[in-house]
Amino acid sequence: MGLYRASGQRITKAAFPAVAVSDPPKRITENVYQTEPYGRGDGRPEGSRRHLLYEAGDVVPQSEIDRLFTAATITTIAPLTGPTAGGTTVTITGTGLDGVSAVNFGATAGTELNVVSATELRVKTPAGGAGAVNVVLADDAGNVTKTNGYTYA
Repeated sequence: MGLYRASGQRITKAAFPAVAVSDPPKRITENVYQTEPYGRGDGRPEGSRRHLLYEAGDVVPQSEIDRLFTAATITTIAPLTGPTAGGTTVTITGTGLDGVSAVNFGATAGTELNVVSATELRVKTPAGGAGAVNVVLADDAGNVTKTNGYTYA
């Protein structure tokens, strides 16, 4: 008995066709549940079900955990303009917004962040200089930027 390539050539241990991967296994330390809406739903937690995704002690590759945290997206920002004094409540729609922990307008953090659902959040603009600034969402899966997404007038 031995190991062979499709061509019939024998494979030695030193020539085994594999490469090292940097996908370390992780041991889950407590039960992890996932929430999904019943049917189409509106993206809000009510009317949803929860099921066990990982049990404490399970071992999974890091890449599998990373896939659970999809990056947020920005679909719309409304309103698109506001006064330089700040204080405008801005509504941002998109996907994966439930992992957003901060919203920056240029280099300055917005205030009173309210994550309404996975598809909508609201935040008050800080004061800023006249002109367009990037809107940056600080997200579990990495920052998401809408270039020139808001204009101070």
